[in-house]
Amino acid sequence: MFRRSVWCVTACLAVGCSERVLPSLESGASTVTIIPGTPPIDLRADVNRNGVVELEGAADDEAEDTWDARHGAVFLPNIDDDAMRCRGTDMSGRPLADSALPGCNDATDEIVNGDDDLKDLARLELVRWPEAPAGTVVRLSVAPADAKVRLFRKAGDRTEAIDLDLPLATADLVGGVTFLLEGTDVVRDEAAWDGFVDVSVQVTVPDTRYWKGGTYTDTVRLRSSPVLTFHHLSPTETAYASNIPGERDSAIFLRDVRAGLTLANPNITFVTPDLEDQWTQDFFETGYASMPGPGGAQQVMRVFFRSANIENPFSRSFPLREAGRIVFTRFRGKDVAGVQQVDLGSSEETQTLNSFGNFETVPPHSTPTRNWPLGRVIRGSVRGYAPDQSFVRMTEAQKYQEPSINVDTAWLLVGHVDETISYLKASTPRGWIVLANDARLARQMLLDAQANGNGSTRLFVGKRWLDDMGNELNAETTVSALLANADVMQASAEAAVKVDEQLAILKRETGLTDAEIVKVPFLHEPVMGASLAHQPGTVNLFVIDERTVAVPDPHGPIINGKDLFKTQLESALAPYQVRVQWVENWNLYHRAAGEVHCGTNAMRAIPSVKWWEVTP
Repeated sequence: MFRRSVWCVTACLAVGCSERVLPSLESGASTVTIIPGTPPIDLRADVNRNGVVELEGAADDEAEDTWDARHGAVFLPNIDDDAMRCRGTDMSGRPLADSALPGCNDATDEIVNGDDDLKDLARLELVRWPEAPAGTVVRLSVAPADAKVRLFRKAGDRTEAIDLDLPLATADLVGGVTFLLEGTDVVRDEAAWDGFVDVSVQVTVPDTRYWKGGTYTDTVRLRSSPVLTFHHLSPTETAYASNIPGERDSAIFLRDVRAGLTLANPNITFVTPDLEDQWTQDFFETGYASMPGPGGAQQVMRVFFRSANIENPFSRSFPLREAGRIVFTRFRGKDVAGVQQVDLGSSEETQTLNSFGNFETVPPHSTPTRNWPLGRVIRGSVRGYAPDQSFVRMTEAQKYQEPSINVDTAWLLVGHVDETISYLKASTPRGWIVLANDARLARQMLLDAQANGNGSTRLFVGKRWLDDMGNELNAETTVSALLANADVMQASAEAAVKVDEQLAILKRETGLTDAEIVKVPFLHEPVMGASLAHQPGTVNLFVIDERTVAVPDPHGPIINGKDLFKTQLESALAPYQVRVQWVENWNLYHRAAGEVHCGTNAMRAIPSVKWWEVTP
């Protein structure tokens, strides 16, 4: 009997039996010393990232208080609008101030906004301890205290925000509790908050016959999903281009872009909002945040960044670029978020660098010391001529596509990286190629045409320039006349050197080789002491998918029935099986210092690479 009693005591301590089921020792038996056991305090999250929280086994328990590429729970910045309750106006119908626009989203209240909102929250489970003795005190805590998170308690179909200053009931520990973690913002400044949060349950247990009294803590570490931007290797799912009401050139541009989308995939959605701002690439940037979902899927939130362009510096309510409001007034919704970050004191001369034509993502690549499987940000930025630094800090805080590659664009009139470089998917060591402006090649092509007796062949037929007063001037010229234009030839020679410098940086940072660079010829001209594409800048194109690009019509010399510059680009892309849709953009974009890429934008397919499986 003695031995039976000892076995039962040991077994109950191991599994946490209640006091009343322990056997009584018979009178006269030897005394049994009962050593109090350690209370089974266990808080769990989706540490193994399979989309569920497992209460059995060790998969969601081992190393739960650390975070790396192999394990660690994830949560989303829950700043979308699943209930579609946010508007860009106040109760009186007046437009909200720029500063107020981001202030409505699913994280700005203390409720869960329906089943769709529930999917955006990270689940945690406090494992039930039926034998928790009376007098046990249970508290939750979050560290750091100013982390951008909120905790909910789930009870059946109800959820309620938790006041961390108040303890939970002992009954919650007895029956187990489901918690929901909501991210209330993206990471904006790593020095203020790095996106990590430790959620702890602290249980103070009184001394009992079977449990060792004291305070016990279990901690789970989670990380906020970064907001990642798209590179050109991901195909377009939704395309965007502004429609300028009543503008014939806008209708022509949209017609040609739509033809390219249809050529690539008739199922691509084409969004053409009525806006006076034609520079659709510039006033918003697309991206996404994601966390593990059931069955290996990703729970995805699409994100639109509003540009940090200051358009009206003396306006208290509406200082920012007006077209960027569309991020909140039209795009934000179910599983779609808007983000705004701007330093209203940033300098006027660098505002052009805050446009997103100056924010691109180099496709995936590796160096001997680091891997960027989700691509890497590239910006035009040099000392004294750099984008809004608060916005830069925010993108750098996302970690997974940084540090950025910075190249010199100060010599360009507009100053954007998309004026000289683009990227295409290809069967190369890196899986992609660079398209790079080459003014030397453009000059040589014209010299060859002249040498072959085509010096009098005309370029820019039927096209007009605009002078500073808005007057139209004849743009037509000949091959020989263009070659004799000393200003254009000088600006082109200087541009070639500057592009070489950009490519040298890109080679150093990515391992890119000359064999992976496709030359895209067009000349430059001097404008206001800077450089601008004289011919339509055909590298400034819209990559629709790996096989289709929309490119500005170069209006080059017609030789043997074919446009010399169209033929060159089509031939250069043919080995990569890339089709070209030519787009008429002279009037609307080229003579206004932009091209096709400047006038388009895209939300792309979510990459199969999961960011949480990558070491930043």
